[in-house]
Amino acid sequence: MSVVKSEHHHIPLSLLLKRELASEKTERPEITSGQASQSKKGEDFSLIKTECQRVLGDGVTTYSVFGMFDGHNGSAAAIYAKENLLNNILGAIPKHLNRDEWITVLPRALVAGFVKTDKDFQEQVESSGTTVTFVIIEGSVITVASVGDSRCILESADGGLYYLSADHRLDCSEEERERVTASGGEVGRLNAGGGAQIGPLRCWPGGLCLSRSIGDVDVGEFIVPVPYVKQVKLSSAGGRMIIASDGVWDAMSAEAALVCCRGLPPDTAAAQIVKEAVQFKGLRDDTTCIVVDILPPEKTNSNVPHAKKTGKGVLKSMFRRKSSGSPPQVDAVYLQPDVVEELIEEGSALLAERLHTKYPLCNLIG
Repeated sequence: MSVVKSEHHHIPLSLLLKRELASEKTERPEITSGQASQSKKGEDFSLIKTECQRVLGDGVTTYSVFGMFDGHNGSAAAIYAKENLLNNILGAIPKHLNRDEWITVLPRALVAGFVKTDKDFQEQVESSGTTVTFVIIEGSVITVASVGDSRCILESADGGLYYLSADHRLDCSEEERERVTASGGEVGRLNAGGGAQIGPLRCWPGGLCLSRSIGDVDVGEFIVPVPYVKQVKLSSAGGRMIIASDGVWDAMSAEAALVCCRGLPPDTAAAQIVKEAVQFKGLRDDTTCIVVDILPPEKTNSNVPHAKKTGKGVLKSMFRRKSSGSPPQVDAVYLQPDVVEELIEEGSALLAERLHTKYPLCNLIG
């Protein structure tokens, strides 16, 4: 009887990784994006990084990153955050986690990254500050962290509207005003003399109308870099996301922004939103917009109109829990769980402490 020796073929690791990545791409949504901007002060900056690849404990995966940085009192803080925030976030995530573990610790890593970026920037003794709205998309999971008043909204494929960020303007949140005053700060409008007060509510000293930002060393400890964090899982039907600075949101509502660009590919959509915002209020501020389409894998054309329901079917509310920092909502009709599943939402300035208990895998700040 003859014996046939089996042959072991060694497949290069690089080929295995390519196969894993190819298999993953067939199941993951397609991400397409575009951006547009009109500059008044030169303090708005954006970040777009798609198809970022990394090797995890269970193979290869990809993710996409989108950031909006609206500086004030100069551009230094916005530039610094754009160049360093992502690395600080990734540096807070333990190595060799599998995909599910990576997604689970991501909210806490975002908090760590924001706090470290603020701490490192303040050591440069620069007085500027910046809002930040930072989005990481991993498969169908969208994680958003934000400080300030740039905003991220999402329209699901069936027309549901979701706010994925919260405005940190002192005018908008009683909770934030109470936090600032409890810390020893003062909240009030600008004194124009003779007892008259004008403009938005501001934190004194410094006069900043935001309660959270990165930078702003001259304002003191009352303005914190701890972000509002929301993590959601989008259904396989996909959706459209708009990330924009307040130059857009001061001129139009979320609904108006979505309507004016419906059916347009992302680059054209972003340009249309900026155009209409500037036409409405004039170019009084930097006006910047990123549009991201998250499409089912089989849809290769990003120019897909999004359906819009009417009447009671229009979904005006975000989720069953509502943060006091969220934009006001009306006609609450809650989403069915198969549209967008909320994984985490936290807006408290004590988020770092709370997530330290919830996500023990990640070391918050070294």
